[in-house]
Amino acid sequence: MGTMSIDLVLVRDDGRVVAVEVKLGAVVDDRDVNHLRWLTVQLGERLLDAIVVNTGPIAYRRPDGIGVVPLGLMGA
Repeated sequence: MGTMSIDLVLVRDDGRVVAVEVKLGAVVDDRDVNHLRWLTVQLGERLLDAIVVNTGPIAYRRPDGIGVVPLGLMGA
């Protein structure tokens, strides 16, 4: 897969992980989540959640399970 780039990986004391990718666009497509999907396969049950923070208007969960959260909703 070449160079892997995930912007933030949070690891709890028990080893479970939350992965965050930040995109400056309003639309999230499959290319934007390739690394998160790869990490999902690698970590299996250790991955608590994978999300993309973007500039879009609404939060939703993609069919592949990856969450999409607008930056504007964080801290609101």
